[in-house]
Amino acid sequence: MKEINCKLLVIGAGPGGYVCAIRAGQLGVDTVIVEMTKAGGTCLNIGCIPSKAIIHAADEFHRASEMAAGHNAMGIRADNPAIDLSRTIAWKDGIVGRLTNGVAGLVKKAGVKIVVGRAKFRDGKTVVVETETGQQIIRAEAIVIATGSAPVELPMLPFGGKVISSTEALSLREVPKTLAVVGGGYIGLELGTAFAKLGSKVTIIEALDRVLPLYDKQLTQPVAKRLSALGVELLLQTKVRGQSGNGESLLIETAEGEEKRINADKVLVTVGRRPVTEGWGREELELDMIGPFLKVDDQCRTSMRGIYAIGDVTGEPMLAHRAMAQGEMVAEIVSGKRRSWDRRAIPAVCFTDPEIVSVGLLPEEARASGTGIKIGQFPFTANGRAMTLSADDGFVRIVARADNHLVLGIQAVGAGVSELSAAFGLALEMGARLEDIAGTIHAHPTQSEGLAEAAMNALGHALHI
Repeated sequence: MKEINCKLLVIGAGPGGYVCAIRAGQLGVDTVIVEMTKAGGTCLNIGCIPSKAIIHAADEFHRASEMAAGHNAMGIRADNPAIDLSRTIAWKDGIVGRLTNGVAGLVKKAGVKIVVGRAKFRDGKTVVVETETGQQIIRAEAIVIATGSAPVELPMLPFGGKVISSTEALSLREVPKTLAVVGGGYIGLELGTAFAKLGSKVTIIEALDRVLPLYDKQLTQPVAKRLSALGVELLLQTKVRGQSGNGESLLIETAEGEEKRINADKVLVTVGRRPVTEGWGREELELDMIGPFLKVDDQCRTSMRGIYAIGDVTGEPMLAHRAMAQGEMVAEIVSGKRRSWDRRAIPAVCFTDPEIVSVGLLPEEARASGTGIKIGQFPFTANGRAMTLSADDGFVRIVARADNHLVLGIQAVGAGVSELSAAFGLALEMGARLEDIAGTIHAHPTQSEGLAEAAMNALGHALHI
């Protein structure tokens, strides 16, 4: 097979990889991208997009079920709601299919050559790809490693049978009557909440003393409250020991040291994700590591000249939009532009019920920096739009320096607050101060008014509380 020579080779067509390739193609860089399966990676095919589709379907079904039960303050009734999960999955798959085809089309439109197969480094400039028709050798001046991440498997609960990862959970054809979720992070809570709304009896098992431990308790309390209202059982400070001999029960140990058994039709393990650093020839290279991740600098350069790494394989936060931003930056660097990486304004969103969004520093993180801070908070119970949506549980919070009022972080918890993430990120990216946000006219009635009111509150003159 004829060798391919190019200026840029991208390994992995997930969010970071395909964005990198598209941007490089737009800039006239001779680019090749290698992908084993479908364009879009985990996020588009078995992660972000399909999970949000299932979450939305669950919300719609739960809303209809509440109406049927007469639990609707607006007086709306709907009789005998039902869900055909196989049709829901087909609808979800249709969305994913349109998006993956769209990504492949955009890559080709940018003039990027796509090679389907498994890539493996031969040396720092050469990669061998195992394709359906044999080996393809690619030589490149610059190479981007965008191999992503995979679900963490617990030794005592290997995947298989009733033990599933988020991948299998998003393709179930029937709603399990009982579901045990191992792990109280955002993936476990998002999917656990969705299946509870679809009718599963859900139990969430978390080893720590609260769910979503990366956020402060004030942000997570409304989520825990909602889980309780949905009938989800939270077992905190509880360890999983494995399965019973016949595999019918999940063995756990409570905070008091008591051993118990949980019967569940499915056991969903969501204890995190690991970077994919094996299987692509890392042993042929001399790459510095930080723990399990590839070490990169502020231009996503690894310790080897001409080799870059982006996305989940480079560490936290493992977010698609972080990978996309890194990929775009690297493409521009390879084309000759001057760029560097600034991670201060990366939004993190939990699509729980209610949603959580956070950009920048949490209050405790800001205090740890040694500077005095101001905190302004505004509750959605005082927001007209939230009240008309029957979604007034939550708040917007701003953290700023006390001396010059520079905004250090913005957080919110509430229905639909993920859509405020862009405004939060923009404020930090532009170096906004409390006066900038308070002086910006926010449309009424919208939930975004909570952002201005939080800034006003930090300045000492909130209007509506």
